Amino acid sequence: MFAKHIALLAMAALSASHSAIAATYVIDASHSNVGFSIRHLLAKVSGSFNEFEGEFNFDPAKVEAMTGKVAIKTASINTNNAKRDEHLRAPDFFDAAKNPELSFVIKKVTADKKDKKKFKIEGDFTMHGMTHPETLAAEYVGTEKDPWGNTKAGFSAAGKLSRKKYGITWNKTLDSGNLLLGDDVEVQINFEAAEKK
Repeated sequence: MFAKHIALLAMAALSASHSAIAATYVIDASHSNVGFSIRHLLAKVSGSFNEFEGEFNFDPAKVEAMTGKVAIKTASINTNNAKRDEHLRAPDFFDAAKNPELSFVIKKVTADKKDKKKFKIEGDFTMHGMTHPETLAAEYVGTEKDPWGNTKAGFSAAGKLSRKKYGITWNKTLDSGNLLLGDDVEVQINFEAAEKK
């Protein structure tokens, strides 16, 4: 009888462990933001992309097992200046007609040893028809049930990349000899994602 009781407890524990496996989340674009900033002359100009989607598997107890992909529509760029946005969609920059999408595919996740909610995401980033490895510093904000009973998870991530590495080299030389645009692009991402049912 005692052995049977132990076996039942073991089965219950095993069942609980299986229920804690990673859930699949889909990015809720209406409550998320993909932003960036770059130096223009003396100040940083910021912008964002209005259209993007993504799906990933995540278990807060095993962040290293996280997998997923984010896709961004290049033509949806928005810097609150229509003429500038038109130029950014043109061949001088994103060449959106030929390269309609940016993407990031997660390859490796490393959790912070002191804070398991913080982790490093390494992945393949594709822009302007070129793919290179990039790294983001990310944070798991938490999980909550919304008023309609949906499970939502929140994440933020930030990183820096070189636009020249992706063949986006347009620039203007100033009278001082300095360049109009910087090379480094700072990326800031905030995602609210819904658990896939």
